[in-house]
Amino acid sequence: MDVRLRWLGSLVVLALVSGAQAQKPEGVTREQVAAAMAAHGQGGHPRLFVDGGRFKTLRAELESHELGRLALERLRFDAEQVLALPLLTRELEGKLQRLLQVSRRALHRLPVLAMAYRLTGQEGYLKRCVAELDAIAAFKDWCQPNLMLDVSEMTLAVAVAYDWLYHDLDEATRDRVAKALLEKGLKVGQKGGGWVKARNNWGPVCHGGMMAAALALRERHPDLAVDVVHRAVVNLPVSMRASFSPNGNYPEGPGYWLYGTEFNVLVLTMLQDLLGTDFGLADIPGFRETADYLDVVTGPSGWVFNYADCRARKHEISCAVWWFARHLKRPDLLAYREREVFSRYCRSRPSLSAHLFSDAHLEVHYTTSAASEDFYYNRLFAFFLPWLQPVPEGLAPASPLNWSPGGGVPIVILRSSWDNAKAAFIGLKAGPPNGPHGHMDAGSFVLDMEGVRWAHDLGMESYSSIEARGMGLWDMKQASDRWAIYRLNNFSHNTLTIGNSLQLVSGSAKVAAFEGGGPTPSATLNLSPVYTNATSVLRTATLLPSGEVRLDDALKGLAPGTPVRWAMMTKAAVDAARTGSVVLREDGKRLTLTALHDAKLEWKPEDAAAPKNTWDSENLGMTLLMFEAIAPASGELKFSILFSPGEKK
Repeated sequence: MDVRLRWLGSLVVLALVSGAQAQKPEGVTREQVAAAMAAHGQGGHPRLFVDGGRFKTLRAELESHELGRLALERLRFDAEQVLALPLLTRELEGKLQRLLQVSRRALHRLPVLAMAYRLTGQEGYLKRCVAELDAIAAFKDWCQPNLMLDVSEMTLAVAVAYDWLYHDLDEATRDRVAKALLEKGLKVGQKGGGWVKARNNWGPVCHGGMMAAALALRERHPDLAVDVVHRAVVNLPVSMRASFSPNGNYPEGPGYWLYGTEFNVLVLTMLQDLLGTDFGLADIPGFRETADYLDVVTGPSGWVFNYADCRARKHEISCAVWWFARHLKRPDLLAYREREVFSRYCRSRPSLSAHLFSDAHLEVHYTTSAASEDFYYNRLFAFFLPWLQPVPEGLAPASPLNWSPGGGVPIVILRSSWDNAKAAFIGLKAGPPNGPHGHMDAGSFVLDMEGVRWAHDLGMESYSSIEARGMGLWDMKQASDRWAIYRLNNFSHNTLTIGNSLQLVSGSAKVAAFEGGGPTPSATLNLSPVYTNATSVLRTATLLPSGEVRLDDALKGLAPGTPVRWAMMTKAAVDAARTGSVVLREDGKRLTLTALHDAKLEWKPEDAAAPKNTWDSENLGMTLLMFEAIAPASGELKFSILFSPGEKK
């Protein structure tokens, strides 16, 4: 009788789990989450991301291929660097009294030390990790509930170290750390807030931290674990649909793609490993497609198309890319940049300072005084190791050359080739200025030719410096402080400024046409909705078979006498001859800009390095190359600029 009841109970559990897999994640019930958790077994420690069995084989797996060996060397280097630093302390920063930088240092230190100990057995790493855990557990709190990013990153860091070192901690230490996870992490999260149904990166980051703690403490607080996981499963679709649907484009730009997507894959890994199902989260439209995103928005120069609040940055390593490569069986995702950049990262040996850390919410590294972009610390580095794989030579990216993914903040990418370092690449931005972390950058573009980024986006302004002044950085209204910031308004972007006016916050530029095939791929943006002083503003980019790029603008409905400024931000040196054509020079390469519509056009370079206002940052080495036209009686203007690699004869 007992055997038959157990058999019937198993059938009920399987039915509940199957039902959860068949429906949308928003409709998953608490009962289904509990059944999945029960069906997959309690499990021992470690259980988060790497279980005990995998830890026994992981070092041998990594030592079997070059990238793995390099990763082990960098892991040991990072751990040794941490040993030389003072323990973390509860240091609050900025007007909001944030703990985020400390939380991020913890998320770098604790998993690195715990992973290094598990893979090397060196007691020094264990002792230091325990000391860090004790220090953090003794903090008064891990920040206030309205700053859940701070709380959640700290909670994830502590949960992982607690889990990975569980059997190496004495009972008193386990109890202290478990109590801190409960009181300073989970109970703060249980108070809820806007992050629960966030439409942006806060969703995966905050749910991920809470889920890690709940699953690490599952045997101590089983009902709470079910509650936390269920809350994540039914609410994460809000941020995932807003972030990835319909085709994988990310509205907040590449910097926040790294942040949001990396925490998304951490959440999915915990669900798949510990409950045997992600309840359909990975099947949300656009999530699989976003696997291509980082490659697609990275130009041949290595610089990303850094629209919205994204720093001017080159392609950086991402654990999400390695997760997608394994999960989707797509090693081609590693072939374009990730293998090379990861190898360079692992070989670098930066000098780590306890006090040099980025002030931006999206940054994923410690900053150092080194000039090279390789000299940084990725705080999720320990999470790469279980997903690393050898990358065969000769792989070519399978990602699209030309991409128009749609979404609420559309972009368009046109690229002539994946396998040619001299490929032409142009990224164009549509959408609204008041999108998530948005700028007044409708119509703006970045341009690569001959491996050089010629047209730049200055990227984000420092959050902390603006907030410290009491300015309304997050007020998206037309007359807000946000649009007085040079890097955020249209005056610094590679777009059109009409009548010396700001773009319209409530407008949203559209992709009016896209042709991704044939010998002349092209895209047309309808910018009319972001301007009040023209009835029609169209911008068209075309890749030509000659390897050149043409950018055409057509404006109608201008009031006669209205000035229209065309602009492009560049780091290149601008030649003196500036009538009709102008030559840019950088890294021994040349780019010629020819005004096809006006052989007598006068190009005007303006030094953009000095801050425009006391609150603006410097833009060292930058020049704003521009020209201006005055609307005639017809109210119509047309511009046509040809970008040619090399100097036109």
